[in-house]
Amino acid sequence: MTTQNDQKAIFAGGCFWCMVKPFHKYDGVLKVTSGYTGGHTKNPTYQEVCSETTGHYEAIEITFDPKIITYEELLSIFWKQIDPTDAGGQFYDRGQSYQTAIFYMNDSQKKAAEQSKLDLDKSGKFEQPIATKLLPAKTFYEAEEYHQDYYKKNPAHYERYQHGSGRAAFINRHWGEPHETE
Repeated sequence: MTTQNDQKAIFAGGCFWCMVKPFHKYDGVLKVTSGYTGGHTKNPTYQEVCSETTGHYEAIEITFDPKIITYEELLSIFWKQIDPTDAGGQFYDRGQSYQTAIFYMNDSQKKAAEQSKLDLDKSGKFEQPIATKLLPAKTFYEAEEYHQDYYKKNPAHYERYQHGSGRAAFINRHWGEPHETE
């Protein structure tokens, strides 16, 4: 149940199918919605976003209770789901719509995102610089129903995609077991 004190976070981490499941298991995460944001086309469809003509990213919108889970904790989970050094997309999904970004809703989120990016860059965990963009939030458009909670609706295909794309191996290699995709 959502309340007026709940907040939202928007993250783009490549294929949105792979970004929902990791957040669902945390207390305080009330809802995770797959969708599109950052572009210029109103009410885009999946096909339009995949055409790379809308300027939109595949993204997730997280509704959370900040009394239970902080925005900083969500940022930490986010970084562990992506290759933050890949400016061209994520794993075998290439193009602008699959690039990574943090869409901040206010100055507080912007500062937290800047600090978390700086901390990750300084950590030495990655040899390449962090390429994930920090952008002001724009309208978030909910994706078609068949994309929502894809990992629940199509578990076999989700697992093949998660592992076949190289995402699961990358996360395991950089963050170790247990990783957030399981």
